[in-house]
Amino acid sequence: MAPPEKPQKFATTRWSLIAAAGGGASAPDALATLCELYWHPCYAFIRRRGYAADPAYDLTQGFFVRLLEKNDLATVDRERGRFRSWLLAALKHHLANDWHREQTQKRGGGAVHLSIDGAEAESEYGRFEPSHDVTPEKLFERRWALALLERALETLRAEYARLGKADLFEQLGGSLTGDRDVASYQAIATELGMTESNVKVSAHRLRNRYRALIQEEIARTVEREDDVDDELRHLLAALE
Repeated sequence: MAPPEKPQKFATTRWSLIAAAGGGASAPDALATLCELYWHPCYAFIRRRGYAADPAYDLTQGFFVRLLEKNDLATVDRERGRFRSWLLAALKHHLANDWHREQTQKRGGGAVHLSIDGAEAESEYGRFEPSHDVTPEKLFERRWALALLERALETLRAEYARLGKADLFEQLGGSLTGDRDVASYQAIATELGMTESNVKVSAHRLRNRYRALIQEEIARTVEREDDVDDELRHLLAALE
């Protein structure tokens, strides 16, 4: 099978989401999407900076709400390139201003409501409890990488569901995430009424499509196509 093509530029990049979140009727939806994608990396960074769970939750909520309420996104320079770098710099600026002392975004408060479960956020943080020598920046990068992989995996799951192949994905999908409990090709073939050869081909196609979707997700976070391969290497390094 031919290797996946280079990802093309997309209309819905992270930068276009930022532009939409900077104002207009679509701003709340765009902000909600950004929040869904990057809330956990930002929360992990703040927790690693030494904040307890509740203050970290409030600070993360306040950060995303402030992006909209103060119209900070309207001044973003897309030529800065990598979205994750801009987001981390903006988060550091938010903490440096110590904005939460004057106006902490309490749960359920404010003009914009972001539905993030605090207990789930803390549980996710606990799943990847960092060793003592992991910096907040490195933890942010790791959670960013995991969020990107999870996004690609969910897209892949939805594609297989639309094709009526949800059962095939559930049987083979674990191999993409290193699940040691994945059944053998022969067992999967028996379960789904396929030949072992067809299962192997399906597994190969699944891996190729997953790699292509990861590249597409990365392409959405950079402004130049030449940066995609470099970002992919950075993602892999962040997961080590």
